[in-house]
Amino acid sequence: MGIRIQRQSLFLILVTALLMWFRVESIRFDLESGHTKCISEDIKAKAMTVGKYHIVNPNEGQPLPDSHKVTVRVTSAYGNNYHYSDHVSEGTYSFHAPEEGDYMACFFASDHKPATTMTVDFDWKSGVISKDWTNVAKKGSVELMEIELKKMFDTVQSIHDEMFYLREREEEMQFLNRSTNSKMAWLSFLSLAVCLSVAGLQLWHLKSFFEKKKLI
Repeated sequence: MGIRIQRQSLFLILVTALLMWFRVESIRFDLESGHTKCISEDIKAKAMTVGKYHIVNPNEGQPLPDSHKVTVRVTSAYGNNYHYSDHVSEGTYSFHAPEEGDYMACFFASDHKPATTMTVDFDWKSGVISKDWTNVAKKGSVELMEIELKKMFDTVQSIHDEMFYLREREEEMQFLNRSTNSKMAWLSFLSLAVCLSVAGLQLWHLKSFFEKKKLI
C-alpha cells in the first residue's frame, strides 16, 4: 500500500512539473461600456482549446445589473469565427484549432448612459490542461493510476509536438535571417555601385568643365 502511494505521488509530481510547460491564461480585466477588449492566444493546429468567462457581480448577493452584459466573439488569424455570444453575462467555448496561429477573443460592452465599468473573469486553456480529466475518470471508470498514466502520455505527446513546432519555427526564422542577409548584401552592393557611378559622373563633369574653361 505504501509503495502504491509513493508511486502515485511520484506520478503527480511528474505530471505537475510537465504541465508547467503549457500555457494557461486566467485573467481578470475591467471593461467600460462602449469599448472592446481583445485577448490573443497562439494555438497550434489540431490543439484543443477551452475558454470560460463570466462577469463579476459588483453587488454580491443581488441580481446582476442589466447593464452588465457583453458580446463575445472568438476568431482565428484568418477571420474564421469559432464562438459568438451576444448580450450574455457568462459563457464557455471549446474547439479543436484547425489552423495554426493567433486566435483572438474580443469582448464588447454595449454603450450605456451613464457609462458603467464591469469586471470580467476570463480563463483560456490550450493543450493537455484543457482536457476535463474528471469526466474522463467518470466515463471510463478507470483507476487512479491509469488516469495518471493517460495524463502523462498525453503530456509527453504534447511536449513532443511542441518541440517539433518550435523546431519548425526556428527553421523559419533561420531561413528569414538568411534571406534578409542576402537582400541586405545585394542592397549594399547596389548602393556602392550607385555611389561609385555618381562619383565617376561628378569627376567627368568637373573635368569637362575645367577643360572648357581651359583651366587644365
